[in-house]
Amino acid sequence: MAFASYFLLFHTLIIPFIYPSIASTFHPNALVLPVTRDPATNQYVTLLHQRTPLVPVKLTLDLSGQFLWVDCEEGYVSSTYHPAHCHTPQCSITRSKSCVDCYLSKPGCNINTCNLFPNNIFTHTNQIGEVALDVVAVHSTDGSNPGKMVIVPNFLFTCGRTNLLKGLASGVKGMAGLGRNNEISVPSIFSSAFNFSKKFAICLSSSTKSSGVLFFGDGPYVFLPGVDVSKSLIYTPLITNPDNSAGPIFHGRPAAEYFIGVKGIRINEKLIQLNTSLLSIGDEGEGGTKISTVNPYTTMETSIYHAFVNAFANELEDVPQEKPIAPFKLCFNSKNLEVPAIDFVLQGKGVFWRILGGNSMVQVSREVSCLAFVDGGIDATTSIVIGGYQLEDNLLQFDLVNSRLGFSSSLLLTQTTCANFNFTSSA
Repeated sequence: MAFASYFLLFHTLIIPFIYPSIASTFHPNALVLPVTRDPATNQYVTLLHQRTPLVPVKLTLDLSGQFLWVDCEEGYVSSTYHPAHCHTPQCSITRSKSCVDCYLSKPGCNINTCNLFPNNIFTHTNQIGEVALDVVAVHSTDGSNPGKMVIVPNFLFTCGRTNLLKGLASGVKGMAGLGRNNEISVPSIFSSAFNFSKKFAICLSSSTKSSGVLFFGDGPYVFLPGVDVSKSLIYTPLITNPDNSAGPIFHGRPAAEYFIGVKGIRINEKLIQLNTSLLSIGDEGEGGTKISTVNPYTTMETSIYHAFVNAFANELEDVPQEKPIAPFKLCFNSKNLEVPAIDFVLQGKGVFWRILGGNSMVQVSREVSCLAFVDGGIDATTSIVIGGYQLEDNLLQFDLVNSRLGFSSSLLLTQTTCANFNFTSSA
């Protein structure tokens, strides 16, 4: 879109805050963003527009992230950037405990501003960063196509420094935090700005050449050839972890991460014998099962992993095994391989998240497939972390109003994929 069009769009949508009597009354019911997997890092990356004039900004997604942060140190130019000054409502909503003076008067460095700690979860680093407000633009959607682009004129985010980008995918300028229990996470800001349901849904493509999709707001979530996945979701409660393990700076607060109540694991509908106490969350936040877009593969605490791998191998005892290929411990000859179903058993035997071969086995060579689960170690903080590979071509709806997760299991069973959202605009 040319700058002139953006300029006109921006003023059309910002006028309601100044002259409500002559403004457009369009309010979206939902928003949509593309999501791609970076082949070099296996990070899931989205793209939105920010600043004035608007520029595309690539961001790595983090389900556990507290807020959106971007690099303000290099190349940040915007006529609508405003620092969040201490003791203002904008500062209070962030729950910042830090007020800093910086005298350069540029994005990321101003006098009397509140600060948070942007976190790079891949390198386990965080640093102090100025809280600020600026324009963000994103497409609305009817659930089937992208529609009009809409503006949030005062989107709260945090400034990071350029060195915090180390380890992120090429071209990425920050991270988009989708975490819960926080009023400045991306889903919370969008739902507040447009007064729609505090829900979001993510559908990750299994191909690095095709985009998946991220919805903010309620369904429908329609994929070609006309499959509304929102009608077939299975629901399980989201569980609150009393202690956030996403970064050391946030310990002692309720977790921004998304935990579910896995009660057991089945392979070929046979329940695995394991230490089920590890599946519960302890008083200090240890144990349990969470969902992550940061882990490329599901990790399991060592004793759970060993029981899981042994049970899986027993179901394929007649299939020739191959030499393990790191980080995987169990690999097979791919020829005529029939993969048993894996079930994460949830609040009852009749409620389970089924993982089929497309999400359980990874093809590492022409003739070898490996079980795409990884040993998380004996000191794993979280017993099971469901990673990106297991999420691909599954639609997940995070319903923050009712504190529940809706999941589809593999969309291949309904003759569609996460790459089948029609990004051709209907506007």
